[in-house]
Formats: sequence, structure tokens, C-alpha cells
Amino acid sequence: MSTHLITTRPEPTTPSGAWLKLSAAFTDQITHLTGREDLTVTCAPGAGLGSPGCFIPALATIELDGTHLGHSPATCDPRRPSDRERYPALWGVFVHEAAHARHSRWTTTPEEAPTAHAEAATILEESRIEAAQVRRRPADRRWLRASARQLILADFTTRPGTGTATTSAATTPGTPGTDTTSTAAHGPETAEIPHVAMTPWQAGRAAALLLARADAEVLDTDEVAALKATITEVIGASRLSALAALWHLAHATADDDAATMLELGRRWCTILGTDPDAPPPSPEDEREEEGDGESSRPSPLAAAISAALVAIATADAPPALPPLPDKAKERQENKTARERAERAARAVFGEPGGHGTGGRGDTAIKRTRQPTPGEQGAARQLARHLKAAAHRERVTITTTSATPPGRLRMRGALAADAQRAAGATPTAEPFTRTIRRHIPAPPLRVGIACDVSGSMHRFAAPVASAAWILARATAHIPDARSATVIFGDRVRPITHPGRAPRQVSEFSASDGTERFCHAIDALEAAVDLARPGAARLLVIVSDGVFRAEELTDGQQRITRLTRTGCAVLWLTPDTTHYPMHGAHTVTLTDPAETAATIGRAAARALATT
Repeated sequence: MSTHLITTRPEPTTPSGAWLKLSAAFTDQITHLTGREDLTVTCAPGAGLGSPGCFIPALATIELDGTHLGHSPATCDPRRPSDRERYPALWGVFVHEAAHARHSRWTTTPEEAPTAHAEAATILEESRIEAAQVRRRPADRRWLRASARQLILADFTTRPGTGTATTSAATTPGTPGTDTTSTAAHGPETAEIPHVAMTPWQAGRAAALLLARADAEVLDTDEVAALKATITEVIGASRLSALAALWHLAHATADDDAATMLELGRRWCTILGTDPDAPPPSPEDEREEEGDGESSRPSPLAAAISAALVAIATADAPPALPPLPDKAKERQENKTARERAERAARAVFGEPGGHGTGGRGDTAIKRTRQPTPGEQGAARQLARHLKAAAHRERVTITTTSATPPGRLRMRGALAADAQRAAGATPTAEPFTRTIRRHIPAPPLRVGIACDVSGSMHRFAAPVASAAWILARATAHIPDARSATVIFGDRVRPITHPGRAPRQVSEFSASDGTERFCHAIDALEAAVDLARPGAARLLVIVSDGVFRAEELTDGQQRITRLTRTGCAVLWLTPDTTHYPMHGAHTVTLTDPAETAATIGRAAARALATT
């Protein structure tokens, strides 16, 4: 594993201009992340000692490479939580370095620094400090996940032809707590596939940097499941289990327990068959072990690492924004729908006698009769209910002002006098005024469409009665209109908008087809069901057994009406029925309840508008 060895105090990076202000903002936040007040943060292009971020214990400094900010520093303020959403990966690197600053408190001697067991200890340190940070600050998990690609991919990225890693995410041996992270900055869709040999040492690195983070509850187990299977193929299940036991012990190790961490590093090397006191296997040695024929293409282990990083980034990627609506197209569609509805209303309600138009069939009014006393009483009762639902209490509005009219409040007057005495412009408002206003009752619009195909014969008489009751009741409500149509082979009006029928119009239900869309269009234009500003209710009495084109086009009409705020009530028989999406469905076991159900729905629409 390649690391940036920092054996002396490096020259600190000095930001200027907007970068200096941004560095100060990061410094303001470091105390919240670490609990330390002695740290400074530098964010500027080229900072980070060649990496996106690093922690330098000797200087008590965290450096972040500003080239990975992705925005103008003058527009960024990390003190605002919402602003961090613009650069989550760099903020995640900052959180990772803060975790090192808080929890990496152990050291290694110069003799131990170049050994395999020291490097193994620093690999274990990566997940250990993140586990500690998440235990202390659970909300930091999302930021550590956002930086996982930068922190992990660098450990497997090598310079072409050199075999040495360009960057490293591990704590530097010899200067514990010094952390460097990758310069790679990839999007969530793709990930660089590095060269990773199919060797025990590389498999162990992958396990420590990814599987251990899953056990630290930074990553999810399903995101690394495929990688775990690949690592098992390389080192076997027993050795992987032994390595997992070591990183669990590391997660429970104290921040300053160097002896335990180095001992865990030795045991790590023993499990993987590596001499703990020798230098760690170099990339050149691993390529020779793997074979020259395999070095020119990514190994299965490399592909699994890349896939895991993509899975992490994809899981945290924000959902795709819906496409912006085409306003011109939407206006044209609404215009077309209004014109179609107006034509249908003229055809159904505009002809003398209301004979309507449509296909050929027997859809017709069978006879008219005088309303029964029960129907007359129901109409009066429904009118009272609708008036009560439409009633609005007066609204009381209290205002204050610096001058009359209004009631003088002495506290406000004294405050104004005190402000004037102090030479300030008076802002007190000592006069209060109470205004009570009436809120006009919303108009009511109700359209009823009844299916008169043969399967709906039980509802013919109840719907005829309900249509008369509703029309008579709405006649007593100011600016209320209702209309009823039957639809089968043709569309016929039963009650007309704005008219209070004297007689009940009865009809039969024996048609073979249903012109559902034509009926909805006629009602929409006749009683303004698609126009906001009123309590609107569309009642459909049907089993929903329509032809395919009526189902498709009818659903589009129901969806458009509900989007404008029109309530849709679908009354169905207690047999097989297929109401459309967006409608409130009520199954009527007793057709005689039709009028009461429609009346309650109309009152509810008034009361909630």
C-alpha cells in the first residue's frame, strides 16, 4: 500500500482572497466535528499535499484541495448545512480528516513505519476512526458515504507503468493521523477500475477498506455483498472470518492504544501469509505473482471494488428531477379539452327538449312523474344541509397602526414616547383596530353521470330520484348548479344546469354500450367542473365495464379533473365493478341510498372548500 510519508513539518499552504474566507468558514466548523479548538483548516487549490484532503498532526492542520470544491469559493459557505449539499464529497473528506484529528492518537516509530504490519495497522485505522465518528456523531454517516469513492479508490489507483499508487487514503506510518485521499472525482454513474492483483494482500486491503466499513455501519452490507464473495474466492472463508475478527477488535480499540493496533497489524500479516517485519508486497511483486498475462486487464477483484463504489454512489445519488412541464403543450391540451367539452355540452344540453346526440340506441327518458312526498322532504332536508355546509363564520382581523382610527393602547403610546425622547424614529403602533368580515360561501357545482347499460338496471329509479332531489336542493343555494345525464348508446340529459325540474324524469337501463367520455365532457362544460373557485363534485354511477377506448380516454378525463381540484365520487353496485383511479369509490348494497350518499358528498365538498 503506497502512502505519503511525511517525516518533517511541511510548509503550510497559504490561501488568499475568497479561499481565505472559505478556509475560515471550514475552521469555524472543525470544533463541532472534533471537539478540539486548536485545529485550523486550509482549503485552496493545490492544498492537501497532492490529495483532496489530509490531516497534519505536527501542524494541527487539515488541508483540503479546493480544486475538488466544484464551485466558486465566493459562493460557498460551509457554515450553512444546506450549502454542504453542493459539495458532499469534499465535505465528507473533511469529516473523515476530522475523525482522524479526533481519534488517531497513536504513533509508530521510524523503524516500524515501512513494515507490513504497520501498514496493516494503518489500513485498520481507516474504518476504526469512521466507526468512532459515527458512534459519536451518527449524522456524519451520510457524509462519510459521500466521500467513500475518494477515500477508497485512491488505495487501488496506480500510475501507469510505475506500479506505485498516485494517492492513498490511509494514515501515514511514522506520522499517525496523517491522512491523504484520492484526487479522483468521479460521478455516481461510473467508477474508475484500478489495477488490483488477485493476491491475498490486495484482497485483505479491499476487505479492510470496504467490508470493515460495512461492519462499522458506514456502508450497507448489500452494497459490498458481491465484493465479499470475490474476496472469499481469493483468500477463503476462514481467513476472511479471521480478518473480520481483527477489524472488530480494532473498532473497539482506544484512540491512543498503539500497541494493540500494531499487534493487530502483525496478526493481519500472519493470516495473509506476509512477513510482518518486511516491507509490504509491492505492486510489481504482485503483478509477477499474478502473471504477466493478467496484468493488462482488470481483475475480478478490481471489477468488484469498482462495482461496490458505484453501488454506494448510486444509493446516495439524489433522485432524478422530473422533466419540466411543457407549458405551451399543456395550454394547448387544456384548450383542446375545453373546446371538446363545450361541443359536447351544446350537443347534450343545447338542443330543444334536450334530446342530445350520440350513437344510435334506445337511450331515452321513459316517462315523467310528480315527485313523491318523500322526495320533496329529502330535497328540503338536503337544501338545509347544503346551506349549513356553505355557511362561513365571520373572520376577525386585528390590525395595529401608529395613527387613528382604533383603540389607543397605553403601553404602545408610552413606547412611542420613549422612542421619540431617545431621538429614535418611533416604531410603536399604539392604535389597534378590529375588523370582522364575512367570507362568501363557495358556489357548488355537481354533475351526475349514470350508466344505463343493462347491468345497471337496479340503479335507474334511484338515480332518477337522486337527480331530482339534488336539482331541487341546489336551486335554494345561491350560485349553485347541478346537472344529470345518462349515458349508454347515447348521452341524454335528465336535469339541466340552472333549472329546478318540477317532475321526476325516469329512464330505463337496457343499452348495450356506454359513451362515458362524451357524458363527462358534457357535464364538465355544463357546470364548470374544471374551473377552480367552486366546490366541484362529479358523481359517476356505473360498474365501470366499458370498451377499451372509453376506459383509456375516460381515465385521462378523470385524472385531469382531479388535478384541477374536482372531487370524483364513484358509486358502484355490489357486484363486479371497475372504478377508475383517482375517484372515491362507494359500493352501494342498497340502491335506495344513492340520494343520501350523493347529498353527503356534496355537503362535504362544500364544507372543505
